[in-house]
Amino acid sequence: MRVHVADHPLITHKLTVLRNKKTSSPTFRALTEELVTLLAYEATRGVRTQPVEIETPVTTTTGLEISSPRPLVVPILRAGLGMLDGMVKLLPTAEVGFLGMVRDEETLQPMTYAERLPDDLSNRQCFVLDPMLATGGSLGAAIQFLIKRGAVDVTAVCILGAPEGLERLERETEGLDVTIVLGALDERLDENGYIVPGLGDAGDRLYGLV
Repeated sequence: MRVHVADHPLITHKLTVLRNKKTSSPTFRALTEELVTLLAYEATRGVRTQPVEIETPVTTTTGLEISSPRPLVVPILRAGLGMLDGMVKLLPTAEVGFLGMVRDEETLQPMTYAERLPDDLSNRQCFVLDPMLATGGSLGAAIQFLIKRGAVDVTAVCILGAPEGLERLERETEGLDVTIVLGALDERLDENGYIVPGLGDAGDRLYGLV
């Protein structure tokens, strides 16, 4: 498993505003989109391309285009939806699937309640969007779900991560082609499984309490 923690002052600045409990939901959503677009640059470094010949106003040259089958972007509902626009802004040709997962707040184990994905993901690159890599349960289950359907490599994009979640993912994805891209790696999890210092519940910060 490869881990990339972004190191850029713009990312740190936007994260600082996201962490602030006084930041309103509209501002939080807008900054999340901007932040994910920055993270997407790192996440798509390994996206598959193929050569294509084009004509410029001056001459003929060879460039690159995204290969087929197209990449698949998979936000984990509901908080991952807040990251979708930022990702597809950079990768507009990608297809989008959805995976609904929720964490049991007592056992901290993930449960799948909905999915809208191709049955066959053979030879597909997948980009999973999940704001918080806390215990790693939901993200690990999502990655395994995609691999079992044939995905050849999976890149997860997360705003924040905790060491405990990374350690769990490393154990569960041993031997698989998995990359984790983080906006920041925080200190630890608290007794309730929340990232410290973190930014709270990303879904609630994005969309309010339900």
